[in-house]
Amino acid sequence: MKSVLTTVIASADAAGRFPSTSDLESVQGSIQRAAARLEAAEKLGNNIDNVAKEAYEAAIKKYPYLNNAGEANSTDTFKAKCARDIKHYLRLIQYSLVVGGTGPLDEWGIAGQREVYRALGLPTAPYVEALSFARNRGCTPRDMSAQALTEYNALLDYAINSLS
Repeated sequence: MKSVLTTVIASADAAGRFPSTSDLESVQGSIQRAAARLEAAEKLGNNIDNVAKEAYEAAIKKYPYLNNAGEANSTDTFKAKCARDIKHYLRLIQYSLVVGGTGPLDEWGIAGQREVYRALGLPTAPYVEALSFARNRGCTPRDMSAQALTEYNALLDYAINSLS
């Protein structure tokens, strides 16, 4: 399996030298980022139900037509699916934090989602609003370190931009 450490060692070995200080510093930085991502994933996992609920309520507050009786998208089924989808996106962000890339989010969450929403006549704006809420108020700096918050926010920004 390729990792930063094995890549650095293989590169130095191919050049006939020991890993340099800058090589080892890059490995250390990679390990620190991985630790921050795992911390963010753990904090998100511990709070995912509350974050999803608050994010859904923020989306409903901004888009009150979702609650209006008589609207096509206001059924309880739609509301339940909207809340489920928000939690689904947050779970994919958690998985992406663990693996250290956007792969799970790309492959399972974003690929085709806009087309599905468009085909079914579902708006993406409530999801974007919910994820924006989760980014801005879902996890506070006191909940996680600055580097973990940066990793968390970067993936939320990626998801928001992909759905917009």
